[in-house]
Amino acid sequence: MRAAQINKYGSKEVVEIDKNATKPALSAGHAIIEARAAGVNPVDWKIREGYLQQMMPLKFPATLGGDFSGVVADIGAGVSGFKKGDEVYGLASVLAGGSGSFADYISADAALIAHKPKNASHTEAAALPLAGISAWDVLVNKMELSKGQKILIHGGAGGIGSIAIQLAKHAGAYVATTVSADDRQYVTGLGADEVIDYKSESFEGLLHGYDAVFDTVGGEVYKKSFSVLKKGGIIVSMLEQPDEELTKKYGVRAMAEATGYAINTHNLSALAALVDRGVIKVHVDRVFLLEHAAEALAHQQSGHPRGKIVLEVKR
Repeated sequence: MRAAQINKYGSKEVVEIDKNATKPALSAGHAIIEARAAGVNPVDWKIREGYLQQMMPLKFPATLGGDFSGVVADIGAGVSGFKKGDEVYGLASVLAGGSGSFADYISADAALIAHKPKNASHTEAAALPLAGISAWDVLVNKMELSKGQKILIHGGAGGIGSIAIQLAKHAGAYVATTVSADDRQYVTGLGADEVIDYKSESFEGLLHGYDAVFDTVGGEVYKKSFSVLKKGGIIVSMLEQPDEELTKKYGVRAMAEATGYAINTHNLSALAALVDRGVIKVHVDRVFLLEHAAEALAHQQSGHPRGKIVLEVKR
């Protein structure tokens, strides 16, 4: 089978397509999936470059990728709720006990998969797991966003941000977002009520009294965002740990969201239901063939995609 792998950490040049990779073995609690598509996330190029090697060193050769959509080919002992031929989606990262999703066949922990949304293609479904669950967990579980509240979403044109805008509007919230000028029409189409060009406008000078801030940018943007909140408000960041000093200064709550933390069968099923009801529309920026995985990762790293990038594994 084919697999996009690395034998050492580095830039795009270290990504190789092994056309004779070993098919993952079936193990208890896991499913073997014949992949149709694989989503590309920022964490994938960070893994490639070795950002996480101190915490979770890879065993080479390592197959890249986490998000996937495909068809169940085999079921391991102890797995229930799935059968051969089922269309499923979920997470198969090697850091989550899987075999990596950038391959023809994937081994995934059955606790990290769910039935694919019926109204989504494999390409769309593969774009959902990490971004969709991150946005869903933050807005629904951590923020408990409700009708009439005001939320600022940083990076609204990205994979997580574009889903967060749609979820926030579904909850009945007023949504402001920061994007580049080129993305104004895109995020307005997603439902954003107020769009701020982060290159030419100061969001902290324009917005006040907000109930929530969802930060997907980090750094100075995260620090400046505290002043946007009203007392008792909440800020959740995908990149920063809570700043206790700023939390006390502004009288707000701060939390962190770890990518993939909330992925499980229950949450993936809830996300699929929202897609099937038309609450969430998956926006795919660009589709690459599996053989072009290196280029797909480079585009994710520097291309500022609208929505998600996906690898087509099987046509």
